[in-house]
Amino acid sequence: MFFRDPLRAGPRGERYVLAAAEGHVVHVIETEEPMYVKERAVRISIFLSVFDVHVNRYPVDGTVELVNYNRGKFLHAADEKASLDNEQSSIGLRGPRGRVLVRQIAGLIARRIVTDAKPGARVTQGDRLGLIRFGSRTDVFLPVSAHPVVKVKPGDRVRVGGTVLAEYA
Repeated sequence: MFFRDPLRAGPRGERYVLAAAEGHVVHVIETEEPMYVKERAVRISIFLSVFDVHVNRYPVDGTVELVNYNRGKFLHAADEKASLDNEQSSIGLRGPRGRVLVRQIAGLIARRIVTDAKPGARVTQGDRLGLIRFGSRTDVFLPVSAHPVVKVKPGDRVRVGGTVLAEYA
């Protein structure tokens, strides 16, 4: 069940930012993102339970500019502290509206992150980005300067590659 890889229908195009993961939105906050976005960003955090699809997908079309893996702890992925302390892989994309960062975060049970992204690769919105095995979290960071209009809130259920997280005017 963990390794299901369904293709999802939904809006496509440069004005949309799609869900990079399947699960429940646990945080929508504005924060500094110094690794890749390098400015204030909206962070949308999606918690994947053991029952969710664990394949991650690209939220926008673009070019992979960063792939960075950090070893870390395995705290409960829905916790705020997990974004700083847990094992994670960060993928920076240069999209049509600027920089977008996707961060795969291992959780309490998840002990293996698979990232298919390679620096320099051109990627297509909705295509497979990688996989986090078992319970985990995926964060999507959007620069505030690009004026994304967030379409989800904590508690919302989202579908990987099908749900619109944010929209640009």
